[in-house]
Amino acid sequence: MTTGDLEALVRVTAPGYVGETPPEVAFGTTDTPVGPLALAVTARGVVACSYENEHVIFARVSREIGTFIGPDPRRLDPVRRELDAYFSGRLRAFTVPVDLRLATPFARTVLQMTMAVPYGRVTTYPEIAERIGRPQALRAIGNALTANPVCVIVPCHRALEAPGRPGGYAGGPAAKEALLRLEAAAD
Repeated sequence: MTTGDLEALVRVTAPGYVGETPPEVAFGTTDTPVGPLALAVTARGVVACSYENEHVIFARVSREIGTFIGPDPRRLDPVRRELDAYFSGRLRAFTVPVDLRLATPFARTVLQMTMAVPYGRVTTYPEIAERIGRPQALRAIGNALTANPVCVIVPCHRALEAPGRPGGYAGGPAAKEALLRLEAAAD
C-alpha cells in the first residue's frame, strides 16, 4: 500500500476529512538509521513510534483511541527533529511528551522504569522486576518491553534480559544493538 492508499484509507476511516481540518491524531512515518518508524501524535503526546508496519499502527490507533486520524506533518515535525538529533548523537533525552495509553497499566509501569535509565546506561529485567516489586515477573516484563508502543523515545532498548543477554526488541536484535552502540559511543 502506498502513501496515497493510506491517505485514502484515512478519508474512509475518518469521514469528513478533506485535508484541511487538522486531525486529532497526526500520523506519518520517518526514516531512521534503524529502519522506518510509524509515528502517531495525540494532543497528549507521542502515542506511537513503532517499527511495525504503518498500516498496522494506523489500525491499532484508530481502534484503540477511536478518533479522527490523518496526516499532519507540522505536528510530527518536533518528533522527527528529536529523532534526527538523537540518531546524530546531539540529543540524549527526548523532550517531546509521551502518551502511553496504548500500553497496559503493567506495561506503563515497566516503561516508566526504562525512562529513568540514563542515556548510555542499561538495566536488566530482574532489576526492573525488583524496582516494581514483582521479582517473578521477568517474562511479563520482557513482553511489556517488546510491546512498547513508543520505541526509541521510551528507551526499552536500554533493558537487557540479563547482563550479556540483550533480550528481545520490537525492531529486532540489530536495531537494539545499534541503539546501544550509538549511546555507548557518545559517552
